[in-house]
Amino acid sequence: MNRRRFILALTMAALAAACGREPKLPALPDGARVLAFGDSVTYGTGAGEGEDWPALLAASAGWEVVNAGVPGDTALAGQHRLQALLDEFTPALVVVEIGGNDFLRRRSEGEVKEDLRRIVRMARASGAQVVLVGVPVLSLSGAVIGRLSDAPLYAALADEEGVPLVPDVFSEVLSQPDLRADRIHPNAQGYRRMAAGIHARLREIGLAR
Repeated sequence: MNRRRFILALTMAALAAACGREPKLPALPDGARVLAFGDSVTYGTGAGEGEDWPALLAASAGWEVVNAGVPGDTALAGQHRLQALLDEFTPALVVVEIGGNDFLRRRSEGEVKEDLRRIVRMARASGAQVVLVGVPVLSLSGAVIGRLSDAPLYAALADEEGVPLVPDVFSEVLSQPDLRADRIHPNAQGYRRMAAGIHARLREIGLAR
């Protein structure tokens, strides 16, 4: 009887673990087209040409990554340029890194979240996979003590929309002075760290090899 209970307990634990495990996504082939959609951090402000994280991700993953970063862009404004990019490039994957400028403009997290939701749904409606990159809420105290953290809306939205999240990578880069060009932009070393963190997360969920 004890043996039966032990086996049942093991079986239930295995099922619970399987239910909680994040599903793997189909791997993108070499040469797949990926759209990196974002603001100045996607564009590469703070580093030289070819040192932006989309270019570095392209080199490490073997994909064609289109850098659609626009300095100063917001989630509010960015949603209005996304459809043209989707129509032009028909990406297999859209990596979304945007929202920091909305926070700097004191927009509420609720407003930013709904703008991001429209971006996610628009990209997904095109047939692309979508991955969100968490963006930190910038605070002077957090930057000083090296403890910036992602705005909670990114994890909540990823859960609600069923899309993968790249958590903490951007926040950890901006938390370290030697990885920053200024208070809100990585330097070349920081972008390398970002690209590596994004690539590692994409491998973890199965999109990258």
